[in-house]
Amino acid sequence: MSEYEIHAIKYASMDRKRSDNFIGHDPHDGPMPLDFFVWVVKGEAGTFVIDTGFDEATATMRNRKVWRPVADGLKAAGVDPNAVSDVVITHMHYDHCGNHELFPQAKYHLQEREMAYATGPCMCHHALNHTFELSDVQTMVKRVFEGRVCFHDGVREIAPGITVHWVGGHSRGLQVVRVRTRRGWVVLASDASHYYENFETASPFPVVADVAEMLNGYDTMFELASSRSHIVPGHDPLVLQRYPNSGFGEGIVRLDADPLE
Repeated sequence: MSEYEIHAIKYASMDRKRSDNFIGHDPHDGPMPLDFFVWVVKGEAGTFVIDTGFDEATATMRNRKVWRPVADGLKAAGVDPNAVSDVVITHMHYDHCGNHELFPQAKYHLQEREMAYATGPCMCHHALNHTFELSDVQTMVKRVFEGRVCFHDGVREIAPGITVHWVGGHSRGLQVVRVRTRRGWVVLASDASHYYENFETASPFPVVADVAEMLNGYDTMFELASSRSHIVPGHDPLVLQRYPNSGFGEGIVRLDADPLE
């Protein structure tokens, strides 16, 4: 049975408050920063990159702090972007779908519903389209015509021991990634849960297309993961504290290892 190692690579951060991260008023408001990650899955079937982050130009435009460019983080982890053949895009928001030229040989795994959402009538509304970058959407359409997009509808195995699962919620076509590791089934939640607290307390993140889907997504992840400690949220700085360093430098941790706490 195929087993993989998983590395979370921090590339950026931003300051936020608790009241920014949960639907409804939080009486205990205070600082609750957000980290940005991409993920690398390595095993006998190859190396898979989960999401592609954003670049310096997008960071400047959106007032974000690039901690280390995605390309540099990948190289530190021993990944040559030019040799990557498979990239999973969990959804097409600006922080998961940028760096357009970074993977020239890769095919991109995307849910059909996400492409329909990002190019359909919902994008007429600023409240929904502000989390997308036009250039990201245009680039993905270009890849479709180049034959470089693999569309999925629901659940799909992309390699032995790696599956994608549609959950929706935060974005119409959001998918999570389930990976078999030495410690069991790990679920990379991406934005199905920004923080541990979102899924642990069933408190949805306020950037959401469908609240019911987001809540149901928590249940889906509980079913897919070997335990709740096998779920890795998409933006929580606690990830860097709960997992051991991968040995590739600061800001890269090993998710197939047992949590430190």
